[in-house]
Amino acid sequence: MIEFVRPDGKTAPAYFVSASDAPQSPGIVLFEEWWGLDDRIKATADRLATHGFNVVVPDLYRGRHAATPDEANHLMEGLDFNDAATQDAPGAALFLREQGAQRVGVMGFCMGGALAMLSVMHGREFDAVSTWYGYPPPEAGDPASITVPIQGHWALDDGHFTIEGVEAIEKQLKAGNVPYEFYRYDAKHGFYNAGEPGKGGLGHYHREHAETAWRRTIEFFDRTLR
Repeated sequence: MIEFVRPDGKTAPAYFVSASDAPQSPGIVLFEEWWGLDDRIKATADRLATHGFNVVVPDLYRGRHAATPDEANHLMEGLDFNDAATQDAPGAALFLREQGAQRVGVMGFCMGGALAMLSVMHGREFDAVSTWYGYPPPEAGDPASITVPIQGHWALDDGHFTIEGVEAIEKQLKAGNVPYEFYRYDAKHGFYNAGEPGKGGLGHYHREHAETAWRRTIEFFDRTLR
């Protein structure tokens, strides 16, 4: 665990893992699911590092994480999304650049996917964004304002972030000439999370789609950050 400095001068805790090959490796700010900074999101950061990225996962709940959907929803409802997107996100990006990263991407799952999009809609600290089954509500801003490549992974059977919402965002990206690539999977929300239902997972893990989306994510960041 480390602490980084936000633009407002406050410090924030985070999980940090560095790539084994070089300290100046590209950076990725990874946003957690609504469960919080648990072992699964740390393992995801570790996995990104094996592909040659330095990774920071801001601890949005400041030391707390959930084991059940009710706990997760309670923590998420107490989160200041604007603060996370405009303070935690750029602060974490700056930390990675101070480590030597020339280019930094942002990525997130579910709630974290929405935050990843907000970070590039309202800031210019990132060079690419990948969101997994999560997007912000329409009143949060205009996706056409994004100026970096965006990749999205969406579940066709998603009761949290509907495919109709994805289509609306896609239209806005096209209108703004934003470079994007969206992938749709015959799966349910949270298909990357292998956690047990009620113990940090929803039971919707789909190994094939999870690995396909992961491969596409790594290829995307290799193209945009190296």
